Amino acid sequence: MIEFHLDRRSGVASYLQLVQQVKHALRLGALRPGDQLPTAREVVMKLGINPNTVLKGYRELEREGLVEARPGLGTFVRRSLGEVDPAGQAQLRRQLDQWVRAGLRSGLDQEDLEALFASVVNDAFRKDIA
Repeated sequence: MIEFHLDRRSGVASYLQLVQQVKHALRLGALRPGDQLPTAREVVMKLGINPNTVLKGYRELEREGLVEARPGLGTFVRRSLGEVDPAGQAQLRRQLDQWVRAGLRSGLDQEDLEALFASVVNDAFRKDIA
């Protein structure tokens, strides 16, 4: 089951952070069709946020067709995002971990690494489109 966390300094609305975390878990294969999301009550207790915030995030996921609410039972994943090859993903994760550690040894901080990674990803997609 997914465990939500919030970055209150990010400037991103709490409900959108929940949505993003579910989408990341779907892309990475951590959540699969049929899996249950934590109840709104569980999320409220853990994060100390308004129940309407959780429900708004879950409604957004439902509107996108990613989850479905089953009255009296909870909210369940309907479909995944992307096809995940666990072995290939594990290998890429190890390589990325090595890259991040090399960046840290070079004196880069988290924001530097995130900017560099985003730049490379954006460049790669621009080249594929062109």
